[in-house]
Amino acid sequence: MNIPPSPPPGQYQHKKIPKPKNLFDVPLYLKNFLGGFFSRFSYILKIVWETGPWILFLMMFIALFQGVAPVIGSMISREIINNLQILIQQNGFQHIDFFSSAVFFLIIFLFVYRFLTKLISTVSTALNRIAGEKVVRQVKLKIMDKAKQLDTANFDSPEFYEKLENANREAGTRPISILSQTFAIISKIIELTSFIIILASAPRLWWAAPVIIIVSVPTAIINFIYRRKNFNYIRHRSKDRRQMSYYSDILVNKDMAKEIRIFGLGDTFIDKYKSVFEGYYKGLKKLILSESIWHTVIGIISTLTNLLFYVLIARLVFHGDILIGDYTLFTGAIGSISTAVSSLISMSALIYEGTLFIDNLMCFIKEDITIVPKSDSPLTPARNISHTIEFVNVSFRYPETNRDILKRINLKFSPGETVVLVGLNGAGKTTLIKLLTRLYDPTEGYILLDGKDIRDYDVKELHKIFGIIFQDFGKYAVSISENIRFGDISKEPRLDEIRKAAIQSNADDYISRMPNGYNTPLMRIFESEGMELSIGQWQKLAIARAFYSDSDILILDEPTASLDPIAEQEIFNQFDSLRKDKTTIFVSHRLSSATVASLIVVLENGEVVESGTHRELMDLGGKYYKLFSTQAKRYIETEMKPTEKTIKPDSEAHTS
Repeated sequence: MNIPPSPPPGQYQHKKIPKPKNLFDVPLYLKNFLGGFFSRFSYILKIVWETGPWILFLMMFIALFQGVAPVIGSMISREIINNLQILIQQNGFQHIDFFSSAVFFLIIFLFVYRFLTKLISTVSTALNRIAGEKVVRQVKLKIMDKAKQLDTANFDSPEFYEKLENANREAGTRPISILSQTFAIISKIIELTSFIIILASAPRLWWAAPVIIIVSVPTAIINFIYRRKNFNYIRHRSKDRRQMSYYSDILVNKDMAKEIRIFGLGDTFIDKYKSVFEGYYKGLKKLILSESIWHTVIGIISTLTNLLFYVLIARLVFHGDILIGDYTLFTGAIGSISTAVSSLISMSALIYEGTLFIDNLMCFIKEDITIVPKSDSPLTPARNISHTIEFVNVSFRYPETNRDILKRINLKFSPGETVVLVGLNGAGKTTLIKLLTRLYDPTEGYILLDGKDIRDYDVKELHKIFGIIFQDFGKYAVSISENIRFGDISKEPRLDEIRKAAIQSNADDYISRMPNGYNTPLMRIFESEGMELSIGQWQKLAIARAFYSDSDILILDEPTASLDPIAEQEIFNQFDSLRKDKTTIFVSHRLSSATVASLIVVLENGEVVESGTHRELMDLGGKYYKLFSTQAKRYIETEMKPTEKTIKPDSEAHTS
């Protein structure tokens, strides 16, 4: 039985819209262009609606107010100036009861208007900040929730990290920024429409507004062209940003600090950062300067156009066609129309650019998940029993590679059996475990659990039957008790059970000497009183997790690599009592642990070359015999020469 190969993680593909080749293609181009834009924009609306509908309602109210507010302010100012002019013309500079005049009440009204404008502006700023934080949380949760579901194979792909970096980078600002710009556009459209109507009422200047808008068209074209160029540049230079982030972070990485200083690598990584930055900055600088030059040229044309209309309106005042207040209103309208058109163009371009960046998030969220049950009604593995495991003609290669890590593996582990996997580095031992726990699916063949294909089981339920310690086990910056509890987070936390697991892993001895015992925080990332553990102490905590978990199958991938032989033997003795009738799979450097196994599997270059008990394989005199004898000889020589300080390396005895 063969299964199709697992598809590689999706390549990052921004959907390109083909440019029109002739006039007949233009409608289709516009349809695709607008369709893509509105699809991305509706996704943003969905995110904000999920965060809180009140955000959208408040933004809409603020947009409407800010749309009419500038027109109201201009009209009030016009009325104040015109009323003053009329009063002076009618009464000269004779005594006027100012406080009973319309001018006084208009001034009061003007400052009430200004107060309300300031208040709404303050509310708008606060809303954007609060909503921004909540939207960041919503998007981050989406990314985290998706990341926990994704196939392990994704994390082997550079393209996946490009998606993840792009999605994370845009999570904080883009959604709320795009919405703010959108509602600002609504405000500007209301403002622009009102001022066009006002300017059209000026004598003989009905054509002013269309000219101002036409002059602004080149600005729109330049904005959209450079927003697309900016998007493409940033997207394609994701690798540069990740490299800069890596080189800058590595110098402040606690675990790397000692080695970087001893080997004097600080300047090396600083130089690498500078080199990547120069390449990234050079292209970005060219884009910015080019866009700025275009905007400067267009800005000169726009300024000269506005100057022309200011002169024409001044002539209307000079000839007595309009009042001075009308001059301020009409010239203000010209400036407002010009500013509004420029703002509309700029904001539209930013929204367009922002929605392109939202593609990064959409692309990440839509990433395919292939490690799923084969049917809609998955099986649940039986619990608290001994299990049978069988590999049938299993081969595996990592995504986007051509070399098989495992080749035609056929193995059967009986209930309650203790299996030890043996082989040199790269033999495929850890990969075999990753397939069994369904972190990956085989490229060919299948794996049976109790006679059923493991792909028939619910993935979460399948994971629950395994108690596993990987050689690159997790070190979590939380308390000691939580580090142990992570072995089975579904269990109700009880200190007696946590302590029992620590005693079984020989961790209780050093934990009891900690300042806060099991509540002691680990690592100094968040807490100043956090404790730093040695690698051996961390390994005992990881082993305690395995003891704490209520699992049916124990998998121990180099569980004692950082422990001394005496501590290792004590741990194995504890495991003997723990596993009872459970199926147990060991991967260990020290072959002394293999002597008690009921089955030893020797892997070489991804193939099973030998299998049997310790006695059977020693009698066979093959690969296992050579590995065991070489290691035993080294221990004997060390014991015979206890004062010898140097032991010659023996690559053949290294059997990770």
